[in-house]
Parts: sequence; structure tokens; C-alpha cells
Amino acid sequence: MQELFLNTADGFPLSVKIFEPSQPNGKLLLINSATGVKQQIYFSFAKFFAAQGFTVITYDYRGIGESKPADIRNFHASMRIWGNEDFKTLTTFIKENYKDHEKYGLGHSVGALIIGMNPDAFFFKKFIFVATQDAYFGNLKFGVAVTALLGFGLALPLTTSVLGYFPAHFFGLGESLPKGVAYDWQTLILNKESTAGLYEKAQKEVAASLDKETLILHAEDDAWVTRKGMGNLLNNVYPNLKATFREIKICESPRAEIGHINFFRSFNKDLWQIILNDL
Repeated sequence: MQELFLNTADGFPLSVKIFEPSQPNGKLLLINSATGVKQQIYFSFAKFFAAQGFTVITYDYRGIGESKPADIRNFHASMRIWGNEDFKTLTTFIKENYKDHEKYGLGHSVGALIIGMNPDAFFFKKFIFVATQDAYFGNLKFGVAVTALLGFGLALPLTTSVLGYFPAHFFGLGESLPKGVAYDWQTLILNKESTAGLYEKAQKEVAASLDKETLILHAEDDAWVTRKGMGNLLNNVYPNLKATFREIKICESPRAEIGHINFFRSFNKDLWQIILNDL
């Protein structure tokens, strides 16, 4: 594994890991993480694909993991910056260093939403979306919707205004988040336009023009993803993707546990063949 830092156009250093194969097949897979999820979560998955011949690149968005400053209080970051600047930094690096590779983009949760904020997204041959949707609370099941309303409508603005960041870990929602990221997440949950509403505030977006083949994976036991949410994301944000849906059943997991994150855990490595077969 090669470790490096790449500077964004606005001068922020991003932590990047590159998993190079011993027997290359000429294919590259870039992984866009979920909100508040460190790139280490994807290392076992990356190593698996490197063993199959893929070059795999993971990274931490600014404000997350090894790309987090010592103090995130009032640190300037947002999901829009993740898409317009951080993701763009990675695709620029790939264009310069892996010109002849066949390129694939994997977006986990918000990692799929920001793909449409980067004009470089056109160079990918295919996308894989994992556990993603329009996250508007109206698309969620009743119990989850109530939790979302209380969490993002009350707890998030209250704690973020007091602390200068959102203590997401306290609510079981991953790493603590810069306040701009937290408020963008709030937009996804509370704004009926959801992802489209987030895009209205983004500097650039090409989502509606993307027409790539896309494998969309969702887990049977992921309470935060619904068919309605996935359908709205395609209809309202990515209308021209050539999408194939695949629901992963609980019985397919050795531990009967997939949820929103655990597809990428090593105990579910047998499930990774679903993506490998598609690429």
C-alpha cells in the first residue's frame, strides 16, 4: 500500500492510499467513502480487488480520518466541497498517473451523490453505488423518519451551533463532522429536493448528463435505504444512468449482517464477488 497526501486546488492536503496489484489487469477502482467513514473501512475490500489485478485508491475527505485538522471546530468543509474539490483532486491525479487504465468509480452512500459534482466523472466506464439514495425523510420508513427528524431537525443544529461541529459519533453516525458537512447532511434529510437541493448549492454538477452503466447495491437490512429513495435519486438526479439494482439478502451474509456499512467488512468478503463479476 502506497501512502501519500494530495493537495487540493485550494491547498488542503488529503490522505490517499493506493493499493497496487502484483499482476495488473489494467483496471482502476476509486472509492468515494460514506459520510463520516474513514478510508480504513475499505482497506480489506481494496486488498481483495488488488489481488484480482485492480489498482484501488481510497482517500479521506477533508475533515475526516487522516484528512482531519487537529481542531475541527468551525473548520470549513461541506459535502459540496467534497465533490467539487476533494473528489476532483483524486480524478485529476488519476488522469495524470493512470491515463491508460480502465476506470471505475464506487460511491458508498454520499460517495455516490458527489460523483455528479465532478465533470471528470465522464471518464469512468462504470459506476457502483452502494447504500445510496435520496435521503429525504419522506422516503424513509416511519420509525427511521421520526429518528431522522429528531436527529437532524433538533439534535444536529443544537449541538453544532454550540460546539462548532457535529458530534456524529455520539449518535452512532460515524466520525464527528465539520459543521458545513453536517448542515449539508441536514439538507439531504429535511429538504424535499434532497440531493437535488444539495446540488443547487454546489459549484458544478453534471449528474443529469451521466449515462454510464451503474450497479446499485442495497442491503435487505439497511434501514436507511428504501426503494422509493433510490428511485427518486435516479429520477431526479441521475436520470440517464443505465442502472441495474441488486438487493443483497441477509441470508447471503455469513453473519446475517450487512446494513449500511458492513458490506465492506471482511466477514462479508464473499459478497464482494457481486461487484467483481460486474467489472
